[in-house]
Amino acid sequence: MLIVQKYGGTSVGDCERIDSVANRVIDALKTTQEKSTNKKNENPQNNQLVIVVSAMSGQTDALINYTKYFSKLPNEREVDMALSAGERVTAALLAIALESKGYKAISLSGEKAGILTDCTHTKARIESINTARIKELLAQDYIVVVAGFQGVSAEGETTTLGRGGSDLSAVALAGALKADLCEIYTDVDGVYTTDPRIEKNARKIDKISYDEMLELASMGAKVLLNRSVELAKKWGVTLVTRSSFTQKEGTLITKEEDIMEKPIVSGIALDKNQARVSIADVIDRPGIAAEIFSALANANINVDMIVQTIGRDGKTDIDFTIPQTDIEQTKLALEPFKKDVESIEYDCDIAKVSIVGVGMKSHSGVASAGFRALANENINIMMISTSEIKVSMVIGLRHAENAVRALHSAYKLESCPV
Repeated sequence: MLIVQKYGGTSVGDCERIDSVANRVIDALKTTQEKSTNKKNENPQNNQLVIVVSAMSGQTDALINYTKYFSKLPNEREVDMALSAGERVTAALLAIALESKGYKAISLSGEKAGILTDCTHTKARIESINTARIKELLAQDYIVVVAGFQGVSAEGETTTLGRGGSDLSAVALAGALKADLCEIYTDVDGVYTTDPRIEKNARKIDKISYDEMLELASMGAKVLLNRSVELAKKWGVTLVTRSSFTQKEGTLITKEEDIMEKPIVSGIALDKNQARVSIADVIDRPGIAAEIFSALANANINVDMIVQTIGRDGKTDIDFTIPQTDIEQTKLALEPFKKDVESIEYDCDIAKVSIVGVGMKSHSGVASAGFRALANENINIMMISTSEIKVSMVIGLRHAENAVRALHSAYKLESCPV
């Protein structure tokens, strides 16, 4: 078996935890070897492990703060150079820990692992992976430890993949290597119906479809990066998320057709990292929206929900949401439009709460039940966005956690999804 494992920042938070991860890696290697010896004509020497690691807990934030000490908008090329160091340190320490226990291990940066990206700094996208180096090392019985979150552009520049990029590194490597399994280890033991820190009755989900997990991740669930789920679906990677601190079974992310009983609603996601941009009195002419959102796209700003009012007196209003972390870049991108509009306002006092479930495709009344639940709690809805399997609502930040609890109760997710 070829298994790719990824360990998040809390799992490798200090040297003691890195030592625990090393023991878990060794246990996984022994387990796969035992399984292999039970198969006919299978050589246990061929069992292979690729480990992807994040920076130690808090290290990335510390590095970001260092880069912003000198400038609110530091040079992104230099930011990538700084941030990529965190994962390399963890990878080297884990390799040393494994070697100290008598196992062959070697650490690789994203570049040395063959991860080629585009040239977009801080939010790079993986274009291809040259697996020759990893395969060569695996053939020599090395446990290969890869620094996640990073790669290299065609120009030879170090790039990073954005928040949660180590998940993406792991799934991409699993797909490129045609791994039998990709395990994502975090500080929680799977995917829950909502954040258990908000709703104590949240229930762990045994199986969830790629599409549902993609929506939950996109809407704020922090267990997996949405881009990693998207890639897992594309490559057909068998994905499991579980805790590195327990031996409990995790959550299997798989194809929809592999799930026997499809719930109408699987989970409630909350995203507090949202800002609402309101552009008032935009000249209502063909192409104005294209100009505005092209400027944002050129600045690599991810726009989520968009609402445009009906034009009156040749003017219209446009509201949309962005990640709070993109506010400064958004202000720069919209600067050329200030002379043509009445005002541009930014509101960070909002949150996005989302209802997700594949069963919503074939059942009516799901959205209205959610609206009713929020109305009963006197929570006003500012914006609404829908897809086949999700309904998202922008609400005031102060109501965020109450909204999650109300929706979780409305759909009876604490017992069985409806």
